[in-house]
Amino acid sequence: MDKIELIQLAEDFIANSADNRIKMDSKAPIELVGEKIYDPPIFGFCEASDEVFAVLKNPEVIGCHFRNPREWLPTAQTVISFFLPYSEAVKASNREQKIWPSWGWLVGRVEGHRLLRTLLSKMELHLRKAGYASVIPTMDKKFFSITEPIEELCGEPLAFTSNWSERHIAYLAGLGTFGLSKGLITKKGIAGRFGSLVTELQLEPNGRPYEIYNAYCTQCGACVKQCPVKAISIEKGKDHRLCSIFLDKTAEKYKPRYGCGKCQVNVPCENGIPGQKSN
Repeated sequence: MDKIELIQLAEDFIANSADNRIKMDSKAPIELVGEKIYDPPIFGFCEASDEVFAVLKNPEVIGCHFRNPREWLPTAQTVISFFLPYSEAVKASNREQKIWPSWGWLVGRVEGHRLLRTLLSKMELHLRKAGYASVIPTMDKKFFSITEPIEELCGEPLAFTSNWSERHIAYLAGLGTFGLSKGLITKKGIAGRFGSLVTELQLEPNGRPYEIYNAYCTQCGACVKQCPVKAISIEKGKDHRLCSIFLDKTAEKYKPRYGCGKCQVNVPCENGIPGQKSN
């Protein structure tokens, strides 16, 4: 098994899954029904032994609670990361709404997340059938993600964190770098969702075409202007607390869906790396 086989499996699934279309029963506007949620994925690969994973345990990055790949799977050789870019229909719908998330974005956030998890499960099963043990950290019973502050761990107060970060993993796998909004800017932009799994299949890493964590961000401030609750600033970056409060409000308003995504649209990094042609 090689990269091409895994990438083809994912591309075929996204291209052909009926769940990658906005459905009538989602109550989306009629012009969105039948539109795709995601465009084809892009992939990154890194070694499970990459020394930079140790850096993520520093309190100024993630913290001691972060679990490195071999804490999830002792025999791990490779971490596979992918980005699912939202379709133009999903992004365009959210560009039109100035404060609240569009229905297309809400469907992309919730139904799209279910589709992402299905893709991860298919990849994990494919690897397992080929004889390679694999783990999906965000779907493992040991995974946790918290928002409200809780008691300290290793002397660190925990809030707005998890023990496996899809964006940091994607950064290490060469998919992109961080923006002011804390989203990850990829060659297909910032608007989309990330997934990853850890496997004992050894695959060649593709390297990181950047040296600093925010290399692709121009600090233009467009996401600052886009945020409906002023949770982003050039001086301080993103205030996760203000963002979380607003997300809670969208969950009340649009139950069972929620989301925002305003910092991912109407910005220079929406569809690619600012100043670079998308490919």
